[in-house]
Amino acid sequence: MKQLIALFITSLLLTGCRNKEYNPDTDLDYCVAQATKTISLAQDYNRMPNSVDAGKQDWRFTLPGSWTCGFWPGILWYIYEYSKDPQWLAKADSFTYPIIPAATGPARSHDVGFMAYCSIGNGYRLTGNPVYKQALIQAADSVARLFNPQVGTFLSWPNMVKKMDWPHNTIIDNMMNMELLFWASKNGGDQRLYDIAYKHAETTMNNHFRSDYSAYHVIVYNDSTGERIKGVTHQGYADETMWARGQAWAIYGFTMSYRETKDSRFLDVAQQTTDIFLKRLPVDMIPYWDFDAPGIPNEPRDASAAAITASALLELSVLTTDQAKMKVYRQAAEKILLTLSSDSYHSGNQNTSFLLHSVGHKPNNSEVDASIIYADYYYIEALLRLKKIQEGKSIYENL
Repeated sequence: MKQLIALFITSLLLTGCRNKEYNPDTDLDYCVAQATKTISLAQDYNRMPNSVDAGKQDWRFTLPGSWTCGFWPGILWYIYEYSKDPQWLAKADSFTYPIIPAATGPARSHDVGFMAYCSIGNGYRLTGNPVYKQALIQAADSVARLFNPQVGTFLSWPNMVKKMDWPHNTIIDNMMNMELLFWASKNGGDQRLYDIAYKHAETTMNNHFRSDYSAYHVIVYNDSTGERIKGVTHQGYADETMWARGQAWAIYGFTMSYRETKDSRFLDVAQQTTDIFLKRLPVDMIPYWDFDAPGIPNEPRDASAAAITASALLELSVLTTDQAKMKVYRQAAEKILLTLSSDSYHSGNQNTSFLLHSVGHKPNNSEVDASIIYADYYYIEALLRLKKIQEGKSIYENL
């Protein structure tokens, strides 16, 4: 009953955004214009735009192999998909190829999925390039070595085993990288890739959530017995708080897992994690970096968590069988995009990114109130998904 009341209230709050249908084309054109400016600054195909510090104009760049390296070429692929302009195809190819050696080499963390699927994956989806297909399968095989069958999840951060005394650590972010394995298993890879991705999602479902479906950032397991030792945070405010981007990863990851497996339990988790997220959002729909940070309302907002969630909500609105939830999720996604597309969040002339006001790792005072490349990636992905929905097309077109 409480959830239905919360959904009803949320629906009432959102009805204003549907009086006039939101047209994403204007904001997609804005993304093209901003990316055009960034291209003029990013001439080295081995240096990927990563973030812009608050109040600054210059990009910090990262190298192929970093966890964020795939988002910039992924953005270029999305711009090519929208514009159909061959110059964007050429740029996307040029920034994607340098990632292949890093993505197909020995996996150093779960982030191979982010590196490969956002860049090489979109490249293959839009071009059918067989080099990309082979690279994706190799990348999936590489990251599969991090799966621990005794635990039933992937080891997310091997470097944290000794550094933090976390013998087997699994972070909620890791759910995002199951998409690479699901894809590979359907496109020439081994069936085991599907099986271990499924098992990872199942184990995460059983261990990663509090009673209200807020997500822990990290679950630490005994690497030999699979026993759940504890839930902790690394990038959130505290172990028992709801870190905004982590909750967004959960929403997106379980929505995708339901799409790939049709396991109704994953749909339930996706909806439950969404409902607590929406229930606790500020009126403007952009979360604080941690929902329980002590300085609210003077804590930084996190546009990246908002963008990830908007994209996930659009897919969830297509997948859910509950008509009331379908409407709430679609309207919530549009309201988030409306706020992100306002002058308060568009970077405009402040720098050449798409969005301002994201938070990377606040406990480390890293990328706080910054422009961050993955916020831009999920923002343009959400805009494209909304455009397809409005045009009556499948959001899985070319998948």
